[in-house]
Amino acid sequence: MASACKYMMTFAACIAALSSWSEEPPPNIVLLIGDDQAWNDYGFMGHEAIQTPHLDALAAEGIVYSHGYVVTSLCRPSLATMATGLYPHQHGITGNDPKGPRPKRAALDLPWRTKFETLPRVAELLGEKKGYVSHQSGKWWEGPCMCGGFTAGMTHGDPERGGRHGDAGLLIGRETMQPVFDFIDEAGAKPFFIWYAPFLPHEPHNPPDRLLKKYEAAGRPEELAKYYAMCEWFDETVGQLVSHIEKRGLSDRTMYVFLADNGWIQPTPNRPPAARPSQGAPRGKGSPYEGGIRTPFLVQWPGHTEHKVVDTPVSSIDIAPTILRAAGLEVPAELPGLDLLDLQAVDARPAVYGAIFEHDMASPQEPGATLQWRWMVRGNDKIIAPTGRVEGQTEVFNLAADPWEEHDIAAESPDKTEELTAELNAWWTP
Repeated sequence: MASACKYMMTFAACIAALSSWSEEPPPNIVLLIGDDQAWNDYGFMGHEAIQTPHLDALAAEGIVYSHGYVVTSLCRPSLATMATGLYPHQHGITGNDPKGPRPKRAALDLPWRTKFETLPRVAELLGEKKGYVSHQSGKWWEGPCMCGGFTAGMTHGDPERGGRHGDAGLLIGRETMQPVFDFIDEAGAKPFFIWYAPFLPHEPHNPPDRLLKKYEAAGRPEELAKYYAMCEWFDETVGQLVSHIEKRGLSDRTMYVFLADNGWIQPTPNRPPAARPSQGAPRGKGSPYEGGIRTPFLVQWPGHTEHKVVDTPVSSIDIAPTILRAAGLEVPAELPGLDLLDLQAVDARPAVYGAIFEHDMASPQEPGATLQWRWMVRGNDKIIAPTGRVEGQTEVFNLAADPWEEHDIAAESPDKTEELTAELNAWWTP
């Protein structure tokens, strides 16, 4: 009997081993994050001038979510949502800086940093539960890269050395790709996660002359030509990263996810900048309009995706669940987003939501203290509801008939406005 039991246990162990060998290993995951780029300023989105061949190539083999939305249209809170899978009113990071004098930012920022490090963070979950190594480059606001759960990275986050929103990490793309290349080469057999958020096409718009010359044209303002060239420069760096992964023979087991942190509308002589020039022209960055919150999403994963365009609205709260599920992890119950590869769930979700806050934050425990607008997209219907901190009335748009939000139908459709307002209030009312 003893030897029979021993044989049965050995047989069971063999079956378990064979099962584990047959499981697909977790993919390498590369999160590509553009910085200040309009939703239609890509070749794969049909732009008539801007060339983005490397993103186009990923789009040709992946799923394009043409109506993607970031939950807020300012970089720091938007990036914090990608890192945690939570809305800004949940993770508490609603603006770029705490209210108060800039030189004291490190001390003022401490309550937000303290809360952030208690939250689920994609890089940390991948490392703890699946053995991923991870690298941060580019934009990163939440202190040293290790505070985000990364095992390696470029941002030191030291205000005494000029750290604020990326410091040394901002060299990536504009000046070098080597730190990311070295990380890939040193990862060995371990799966890796890369946070690639170069300061592109963000200002300063100083593209290489070879790219600027491509976009200089009669009747095109110089400011616009420079911005167009910056968009292609960002795409070039994506191509360099993809090429390095291909040369290492890792393409077949690498998943790429792309979106921009927020939108952008380029000021020109005929289109002056907004009150805060760093946010571009009005109705772009920092606003609740399509020019601020809409961005295409891409997911490309060999063997799991093929070219498809999905026009159902999706949200940046979906980035974290998509990455975690691809790695074979359960999604923490507190995360409100969906796995973007579960198209049935994406199609069944009734609406996506977001909120716009002031540039400077009041308290991580009081996100509503600086709230300016809440918004919701339900199918083709969009509602923008302002608070008393900004001028204006509730606006409603039919995005199918009016994609540039030129005709507010709130007054002529009172029943719909009331219905959408009730749904928006059910999501979050501070």
